[in-house]
Amino acid sequence: MATEESAETASPLDDVMEDIRRELVRRVAEDDRDANRDIYDALEDE
Repeated sequence: MATEESAETASPLDDVMEDIRRELVRRVAEDDRDANRDIYDALEDE
């Protein structure tokens, strides 16, 4: 998703914030898979 802001050089803080966002998304997705394991397993068996 290119925006005018992303066309500029990212600062070190922007890089750190992007790493934090990526890690949070990864953790939420992992927790969702764990919490809904039975649903994911049923979908795999279809």
